[in-house]
Amino acid sequence: MSVIDETYRVAWGDLVYMKGNLIEVLLSSLVGPLLYLLAFGFGVGGSMEDPAGYVKYIIPGIIAMTTLSATFSTVSMKILVQRLFYMSFDELLLCPLHISAIILGKTIQGVARALISCTILLVVSRLLSPEVVISPWIFVLIIVGSLMFSLLGLLAGMLTNKTQNLSLFTSIVIIPMTFLCGTLFDASALPDFAAAVIYALPLTHVSMVMRGIMLPDYTVGMDSIFIIAVYTVALFAICYYLIKSNKC
Repeated sequence: MSVIDETYRVAWGDLVYMKGNLIEVLLSSLVGPLLYLLAFGFGVGGSMEDPAGYVKYIIPGIIAMTTLSATFSTVSMKILVQRLFYMSFDELLLCPLHISAIILGKTIQGVARALISCTILLVVSRLLSPEVVISPWIFVLIIVGSLMFSLLGLLAGMLTNKTQNLSLFTSIVIIPMTFLCGTLFDASALPDFAAAVIYALPLTHVSMVMRGIMLPDYTVGMDSIFIIAVYTVALFAICYYLIKSNKC
């Protein structure tokens, strides 16, 4: 079998589950971003001189945020449960499959979930702010960004041996990244030392590229595209190494 066929076979069970629980999956993925849009866009933004301008500003950030929130927890927790409780992930590793197919197959659910959620958010965003530009490049970025964060979730799920440790990682890394990485405000507003740390995180660059694509007043930085590519390749390589060396 080819890697594509094997990837589909690995992903099939997760995709069937998502199809059977589509409403619950979408609600869990969309409630948070829609609340942020209402609370910050119309709540905080309503007290500003240009409320419509702030709503337009945070829309790309919230969509970028969704590529993280719709993928990481889903992939990481599923891998953790399959490893520690059902042992099905270990059984998968014993199958005669390409390692690349295992990695991609276990990330497809996160990518599909983010793609559906972000598409719905784009429709809502277009209704709220007609100035937002929607182009095919947005979907390319959503796929790449959600793949990157799904790989991060896969890595966390393979390295974590307790649900408490995964919750700790989410609390000290994922949640701060969600709010501080240029999603709801410009990261340059932070102190210099904090801004330097934030600039090194991947969600910052997904937000910047998303804003450059969707808003005419912003440009897409090639450095951000490069950093996203480096993170994606590095996370894939680490996952590959852990599986190859049987260290997960």
